[in-house]
Amino acid sequence: MADQTSVRAGARRPQHYLPLQILLGFLVIYFLVPFWWVIVNSSKDAPGLFGGGNTLWFTDRIDYLGNLRQLFTYDGGIYLRWILNSTLYAIAGGIGATVLAVMAGYGFAKYRFAARRFSFAVVLGALMVPATALVIPTFIMFSRLGLTNTVWAVILPSLLNPFGVYLMHVYARDAVPDELLDAARVDGAGEVRTFLQIALPLMRPAVVTVLLLSAVASWNNYFLPLAMLSDNRLFPVTVGLGLWQGIASANNSGGTSLWSLIILGSLVSVIPLVIAFFSLQRHWRGGLSVGGLR
Repeated sequence: MADQTSVRAGARRPQHYLPLQILLGFLVIYFLVPFWWVIVNSSKDAPGLFGGGNTLWFTDRIDYLGNLRQLFTYDGGIYLRWILNSTLYAIAGGIGATVLAVMAGYGFAKYRFAARRFSFAVVLGALMVPATALVIPTFIMFSRLGLTNTVWAVILPSLLNPFGVYLMHVYARDAVPDELLDAARVDGAGEVRTFLQIALPLMRPAVVTVLLLSAVASWNNYFLPLAMLSDNRLFPVTVGLGLWQGIASANNSGGTSLWSLIILGSLVSVIPLVIAFFSLQRHWRGGLSVGGLR
């Protein structure tokens, strides 16, 4: 009798998840349709893009290679320089922000010092401040230091990641046992060695998460480099595509071909983020398996 009841409950259980599954399916379609639109229209030339055909399907002429050749040779190959600039900003900002967040979060979680609660409250308060609200004060400060229109004007502000500090604090507090740290100190390990060999491997999933979030935020950064930079050779790809969009919108006659480059450039700019996500995904799996075995 109990077995029949459990079988009936198991048969009814998937029905409770049906509305959630429908909602998730709708969200998947909602996010994939714009991406599919970019993939389809990146294969079209200007007549195919503005010819009034089906915008969600390919035309008879698919010319990705020709469009890519035009994208990377337009205006002296400035798009490739923008990609390299974004790569520099993402790597420097992502790694720097991750290192600072890991050390700060671990320090808040495992050490007791004066004004610890006040300092952590300041970090939490910084989470409530929109990043765009700090662009103008940051610009004034950097202009007095003579750092505007340089790569440092984009990299240095990206090193501060209050959310990363909060995430590392929460994860280190629960994932790194105090008893394990005390045992390492009793065995004669110093604080640096204890952190590098004991705590850091246990925090690997959170470290990878903060690294990915910081790198993506630096790659997608738009308003800060727009305010800080005036030389288009220092632009990241986000600001560069915005510059092309302004030119295409202002020049109705000559901007049709430029719209094709903007769409393809948007698709190409997403590929590094997809590669980074799938490359770092195995570290999440590894960290979860370590946590399950511990």
